[in-house]
Amino acid sequence: MSDQHARAEAFAQLHRGPGAFVVANAWDAGTARLLTGLGFRALATTSAGLAFTLGRADGANLVTRAETLANARAIISATTLPVSADLENGFGDQPQEVAETIRLAGEAGLVGGSIEDATGRDDDRIYDLGLAVERITAAAESAKALPFPFTLTARAENFLNGRPDLDDTIRRLQAFAEAGADVLYAPGLPDLDSIRAVCAAVDKPVNVLAAGPAARCSVTKLGELGARRISLGSALPRAALTAAVLAAQEIAESGTFTLTTGAMSYAQADALID
Repeated sequence: MSDQHARAEAFAQLHRGPGAFVVANAWDAGTARLLTGLGFRALATTSAGLAFTLGRADGANLVTRAETLANARAIISATTLPVSADLENGFGDQPQEVAETIRLAGEAGLVGGSIEDATGRDDDRIYDLGLAVERITAAAESAKALPFPFTLTARAENFLNGRPDLDDTIRRLQAFAEAGADVLYAPGLPDLDSIRAVCAAVDKPVNVLAAGPAARCSVTKLGELGARRISLGSALPRAALTAAVLAAQEIAESGTFTLTTGAMSYAQADALID
């Protein structure tokens, strides 16, 4: 059995339970090593973390498929864990473009990936349901053609794009499940009742983003609500940026270095990444 096949089987098994698990989002090889050493059982990429690293905005079609897959390969090479990727909208509007993205993701060494129904365009933010389903159908067919169990996650992006419509979100997730998605995901749900409603309405594993009210819950509590997988999204890169900004502001504004003195030592950081 190939290493990729073994990672794929392990990732699929995590979604069968028991209980919920956390997939930690790495944004480069160094953070992949760090998170692996901390005992997480699977990793995912983060489009926001990559975009920030490249000095670009996230979610605006400013990061290419080639850059995303290169980032994924660097993360895969730095860990023994299964790695899934944030593949944004599949890097194209048409179903065949999404299918090609899944094929290339498999070739890159990934064992899972997510496709969202957000267009990345301000004038028309969410794909029509019919096209959104066609895109997931094409992604699922491409995933099934790979020589290992690629875990496909379908994302309904209403709540991140100014459309707080829970009924439509559930309708979309149900349609994506029927189209062949293995995992369902609606980031940005506003409260625990919405999370519970989504989990109860579908018959596939649900990924919950640890943000907003969900971030104030434990893994156990989110599992009780019905979540099978919990992702961190951009939380870790934002936490890192916050620490860097606060320390840099102190230096720039007051000429003191108090916040940097509280950082881990060079030796500790070097040992964590090694």
